Amino acid sequence: MTLLPDEAVNDTDREIIDRARAWAHEVVAPMSETWERERRFASEAFTSAGEHGLTSLIVPTELGGAGMGSVALARVLEEIAAVDFAVAFSLVVHNNLVGALARASASPLRDRVLQPMIAGELLGAFLLTEPGVGSDAAAIATTARRDGDEWVISGAKAWVSNAAAADVLSVYAQTDESLGHRGIAAFLLPADTPGITREEPYELLGAHAIGTGGFTFDGCRVPAADMFVPVGQGFAAAMAGIDLARLLVAAMSCGMLRAGLEAATESVQNRQAFGGRVADLQAVRFMLADVATDLEASRLLTYRAARQIQDGEHAAVAAAHAKKFATRSVEQRLTDCMQVMGANGARRDHPLPRHLAAARLTHYVDGATEIQNVVIGRSLLD
Repeated sequence: MTLLPDEAVNDTDREIIDRARAWAHEVVAPMSETWERERRFASEAFTSAGEHGLTSLIVPTELGGAGMGSVALARVLEEIAAVDFAVAFSLVVHNNLVGALARASASPLRDRVLQPMIAGELLGAFLLTEPGVGSDAAAIATTARRDGDEWVISGAKAWVSNAAAADVLSVYAQTDESLGHRGIAAFLLPADTPGITREEPYELLGAHAIGTGGFTFDGCRVPAADMFVPVGQGFAAAMAGIDLARLLVAAMSCGMLRAGLEAATESVQNRQAFGGRVADLQAVRFMLADVATDLEASRLLTYRAARQIQDGEHAAVAAAHAKKFATRSVEQRLTDCMQVMGANGARRDHPLPRHLAAARLTHYVDGATEIQNVVIGRSLLD
């Protein structure tokens, strides 16, 4: 299968994509079921990712990163998610934060943590969502009050990826409720700052290797110099990377679906039933043909959005189409892959049930499917 036109990535990017694929199969695959069974963050994977240059994918090369564009980045994450969506998503969150830090102005904490984050020695997390606020990011209730040369943060954050082990937190807070979304700023904090409580990680349907959980802030003091995004720019900053995040979820969905199709085709070619191969049954062939079509369509939508972002074009609608279609396809079509494999497709020692649980979660991260419909509908009618 030709995954991308040759001209879509350069030789350096292609080498990193190949390295990520090999790393996922050699390092991640043997531990994926263990992390899920033990319901814990994949700390071993993150440490190893740093050693393999996978924790600074969008950091400029002059700072020691890979300097990847959105197309190559999506390809890396597609390959990792084909083995383990949770590990891939954890790396998305970290890479996005360290990439933003690399572009940010100097500050004492930023300068202290940037190189360790690039090396994968410190783990980052993005704290926007709250217990009572999901997709409506402008309605956050966590507050930041100025007190001399410090800001005092109080409130709670929920659904934080990497929460179980994060060392560096990017926290979005409201500085002036009367300003609405224009009062939002972001602050950079070490996770062990006094006043921060790390909650127990959530028990979810799957993807426990992301280490999803929450934090509470009780009068947590932050030096004014460690304001990450100024007042008035916080909401825009949070939304700025959403198109990239959505197409990356679509790319990871493609990876899981591709893994499902490969497993199913291998299985039906090696199983016998009714006097012949299962692969020779027309019903099985037609079912897998539908899987293949949805995979091709998902990838076309995903990499169209990736190219638009990489070329500096407005890609909100393209990213919404990609995420909506790919996440719907991966959940529906993984069940088809499992069905043609018979009862073997439901064994917990097989990766497909783990992929299916993760596929359900793709509908919620970086904007629910309904939010994608809002974006698409607005482009049609407003």
